[in-house]
Amino acid sequence: MSPSAIRVKPEEIDTPEKRQNYAVSIIEHDDHIGILHACLFAKAGFKVTYANANQTIVNLLTKGKAAFLKQETENMLKSLVRSSRLTPTSDIKNAVSKSDIIGVVVGAKIDGKNEVDFSEMENVYKKVGSSLHAESLIFVLDTVEVSMTESVIKEILENTSGLTSGIDFGLAYSPNHASISQKLESLEPHERVMAAREKTVLDAASIIMEAVAEKNVKRTTSVKAAEAAVLFDSAHKNVNGALANEFGLFCEKAGLDLFEVSKLFNNETDNSILSPMLAEKSVQEKTCILIDNAENLNSKLRIPLIAKEINDEAIKHVITLIQNALRTCDKTLRRARIALLGISQTPNAKNPPKAAAKRLTKMLVAKGARVCIHDPYFMESELSEVPFPFKRSLTEAIEGVDCIIILTAHDQFKRLNFGKLKIVMRVPAAIVDLEGIVEPDKLEKEGFIYRGLGRGVWKK
Repeated sequence: MSPSAIRVKPEEIDTPEKRQNYAVSIIEHDDHIGILHACLFAKAGFKVTYANANQTIVNLLTKGKAAFLKQETENMLKSLVRSSRLTPTSDIKNAVSKSDIIGVVVGAKIDGKNEVDFSEMENVYKKVGSSLHAESLIFVLDTVEVSMTESVIKEILENTSGLTSGIDFGLAYSPNHASISQKLESLEPHERVMAAREKTVLDAASIIMEAVAEKNVKRTTSVKAAEAAVLFDSAHKNVNGALANEFGLFCEKAGLDLFEVSKLFNNETDNSILSPMLAEKSVQEKTCILIDNAENLNSKLRIPLIAKEINDEAIKHVITLIQNALRTCDKTLRRARIALLGISQTPNAKNPPKAAAKRLTKMLVAKGARVCIHDPYFMESELSEVPFPFKRSLTEAIEGVDCIIILTAHDQFKRLNFGKLKIVMRVPAAIVDLEGIVEPDKLEKEGFIYRGLGRGVWKK
């Protein structure tokens, strides 16, 4: 007989050995936060099945391969898979039928017109409900609109399972709304919100999550408040990002360096408004969800809407910076050879590398440029997962290029030898630094043209 996940007591899962009695399934579609959750549960001692309808991803994970994870996290993944503590599968229904705890990391899809679509999420919950057994606990681990957990999701699960939420099974809302990189350390340290209407379910869900993350959670019986908190948090980040981008554009026009200006800010000023950036994809998407939610309630959130529009324009401004830098080199973007450095995340990176890399590459190629990518944290076995031209070494990436774009602040890129770069690049050449890690004066003394977000004093 399966243990009851909705009535679990702390002493029943206080050791990895006891946690082996509970089967967990983590379900997602074509994303990567879910595999981090799966590793987190497996690391804590639970028996985990990771279910993803994308068979290509499942095949790679079965071999312990994941190009989207940092090396240390991938090594842990390999160990967990080999020891059968984590099993990848594409059979969602089978995974749910064998599980006591189910985490669903499937949210809205946002199209090119910023239309919000929850149909895929609804289909996944129908599969979950059709295979659900009594005493199971379901975690909603992705962002949804306010009221959706207790209306749409609850209704789907009850209708497809024939069970009653809060009595036969538990339903809790606990998305991770911190910025996620590609390693467990980005998921573990952040305090999470935990919401469930029934106190018994809330207690059980909190006990389980605290055993996994080894950190207390913020508990509430108001699921709607928790849903709003996650959306508001993302909108707040988006607004700060938009303000930083506006400051950056002003500084470029005024011949100022925003990095120098920021040193004179009040020490109590929020650091997130001190440096312009490309908006994080997940933050933009959650802002879209909030805006859509507001419209459905006949409300209008003017500031988040304007902020999103400003941040949507940021990548177009990057293209303008690149064009301007090349023009100063007496070159055009059409037929220019460009090396984009960095598509994997760093703990302190301002930009969302892979998402930004895809958008930048598509826009540059559409304008006639030839783009290649390099990242020191990708191995040869992972290159098939990167959907754009990839160079294995930095030297290979920059040889004969007209422009380098630094997208991620990897240590290797902080130590670039500009003297050696001149030898292999097609000079005159440009460096476009989107992370603010290059010293412009040193760069221009070597004869390069420098451009950076918010750094207008080098527009020569």
